[in-house]
This record gives sequence, C-alpha cells and structure tokens, in this order.
Amino acid sequence: MISNGPYTEAYVWIWLPQKTEPVVAGLLSKSGNQLVFNYGRSYLQRPDAIPVYAPELPLQQGALPLLPGLPMPGCIRDASPDAWGRRVLINRKLGVTGDIATNTELDELTYLLESGSDRIGALDFQLSPTHYAPRQRRNASLDELAQAAENVEKGVPLNPELDQALQHGTSLGGARPKVLIDDGERKFIAKFSATNDLYNVVKAEFIAMRLAAEVGLQVAPVKIARALGKDVLLVERFDRTKTASGWHRKAIVSALTIFELDEMMAAYASYEILAEIIRHRFTDPVKTLQELFSRIVFNILCGNTDDHARNHAAFWNGETLTLTPAYDICPQARSGNEASQAMLIHANNRMSQLSTCLNAAPNFLLNSEKAHAIIAHQIRVIQQRFEAVCDEVELPEVDRRLMWRRQFLNPFAFYGLPEELNFDLPQ
Repeated sequence: MISNGPYTEAYVWIWLPQKTEPVVAGLLSKSGNQLVFNYGRSYLQRPDAIPVYAPELPLQQGALPLLPGLPMPGCIRDASPDAWGRRVLINRKLGVTGDIATNTELDELTYLLESGSDRIGALDFQLSPTHYAPRQRRNASLDELAQAAENVEKGVPLNPELDQALQHGTSLGGARPKVLIDDGERKFIAKFSATNDLYNVVKAEFIAMRLAAEVGLQVAPVKIARALGKDVLLVERFDRTKTASGWHRKAIVSALTIFELDEMMAAYASYEILAEIIRHRFTDPVKTLQELFSRIVFNILCGNTDDHARNHAAFWNGETLTLTPAYDICPQARSGNEASQAMLIHANNRMSQLSTCLNAAPNFLLNSEKAHAIIAHQIRVIQQRFEAVCDEVELPEVDRRLMWRRQFLNPFAFYGLPEELNFDLPQ
C-alpha cells in the first residue's frame, strides 16, 4: 500500500565542490507516476555549476527525460532514504508496525522532503527555491537514540523530542537501526543492534571492517561504543570534511545509479560491467580495478553476501568518478556452506567462490599471478589477525566459533580452485 503525500514538487539544493552553503539546482516535480527534474535557469548560468550527475542529468534546459525503466532520476533517488529511514518516517506519520509497516510505503517526495537534511551526499530538498531551512535535530545521547530506534522497531510512536533526534538518520539507507551523530569535528553513522539479531551483528561488522582495513582495503574507520548496555557501531562518514568555514559535502552516487538501474533491476548488476565503467570514467582506473577486485575477494572470505549495488558508491566531482571507501561490510548469517554474492562476478556466475574471482581477474586487468597473490595475502591476514580483532571487542568464544569457518573463511569459498594453486588453506 502506498500512502500518497501532499507534495507535488521539491526544490533540489546542492553543495558545490568545496562550498559550505547550498544553492538551488532545480525542481523535481510529479509527472504522472514519475518524478522529473528541471535545472533552474539561474543555476545553469553559474560558472561553477556542475551536473547533479552526468550523463543522467546533463546541464541543459527543460525537463530531462528519465532513463528507460526509471521512475525518477537515479542520482536523486540515491539521496532518498532506504529501508530503515523509510520505516522511521512511516512510524512517525502513520504509527504502524509489523506486517502493516512492512507493506506500507509513502511517496518519494514525502521521503525526500521529510527526511533529515544532513543526508549522505551533497543534496537536500526544500519546498522553497529561495530560503534553505535545514531539518535540524537536537543533540540526543546514544542511549536516547538507541531507545528511540527500539521504539521504531516495536512500532511505538516517538515523543516529539526523540522524533526530531531520530529524524537525523532518516536519510540513511539500509534496514538496520541507525542514526547520524557528530562530535563537532567528525560525523558518524551510529548503527544499533536489532531486536531480532541472532548473534552480535554490530561486533561482526566491526570485525569485518577492521580486517578489511588490515588486508589493505580502503574502508571507512569504525569503532565500538555502548548505549543502554548494548554495542553500537560508529562508522566515520567519508562524505563530509570539516573546514574553518564549515562542512564541505561530497557528492556521491551509488553503483546502482552508475549502472542506470533501479531496485527492480538490481539483479542485473555486474562487477564486470562496473569494471568496464571504471576503465572509462573513473580516476586512477588501474588502481581502482585492483581495489574493487580485492573487495570482492574479501566479501567472499568474510561471508558478506549483501554486496548489492547500493553498497558500492563513487564520489562525483562534476566530471569524473572516484571509488569511495568501502562500507557496510557485514558477515551474513548462512544455514549451509553454499552462498552467492548479490552482484554477478563473472558472466552469469555470482557464486561466493574464489575460483569465480580468478575467472573474472582479467576484467580487472589482473593476471593470474597477481590475483593469486591478492587472495593468498587476504587469507593469511585473516588467519593471523582474526583472534586479535575479536579480542579488541571482547567477542565471546561462542560468537567466534559461530563466525570462524562459517562466515569467515567458509570452506565453500575454496571449492573449485585449480590444484596447482597452493593456497595455505585454514584448518
């Protein structure tokens, strides 16, 4: 069920590179069941104007046609809340829970105009073309935010103060409880445990992110905090930079937008296609291709099968794309050994196996020797550092055994490897 809101249009405000204040880029308006974007004349006349994202929204006058199959521009949809943020807004506006909340949706303009203003990336949405009024929140403690997140999960309506505090996280994606916080110098995404967690998902994600950094991947820094006696994962944001004059915001587009797909077509997302795009449109393509290949390998070795196209992103500077640090690397529960990745790795193969990566290596400009070295290095580091990183967050022994050889270094990952590759397989 879709609950239609009162809005028919929203003005899109953008932070240009190295600027601390936004300007109006254009108007997003309803056209039947679609949302269509027009650049403002004054924006097009700016000497420093950049496309919100090209080639999807080139700098030109008039209503810009949507890409085939898309109900709205993908680069603007990237700024809309995903599962958790939508759930918060549905709770706030309708006070529903359970299956009703799961099967209820608000319209996209409501999500854009009523979610928090400090959203990921460099866009925000307003009813006015001349006056920017950010949707602010008061500074709530982690305990208050954790309680508010738990209330949303239960479908309990929030009091106005906690509603305002939690609103700061409604522009975030993902299905798990999370909010945005800052310490004045840095901004973080705070990710809470969920009431239906079967194991310590917060610590599992911390361990995966830390090990990803130790194998040499570019990842967002993480740390563990406590709230209401529960663990909270703090992920430092990479789309904000503090300067003497204020915060710079970095424009970001998801891989789903780069693919020119939406959620209904996400099953067609492919690492090989992304590699082709990187070769033509990204900065430092050779280094980026090796980084992306290494991330695929690590996702397989740590059991993160939730590597869908919204969990990959790139900075956009108006001309070129640059891969962002990795994020949302979280081992997923699995009932057996067999698993598959959310994106295709080689041809129509998405199986979570290192042999699949080796078959795909030439698409990442890697020879077999280099691909083998990347895989062997990651296996060694995970073997050597797993226990130490678990010790760092005092992970109980039962949880370690749950993850070791089930999520981390699952035997299925090693099936099908050529015999001549002498991997030092874990015991």
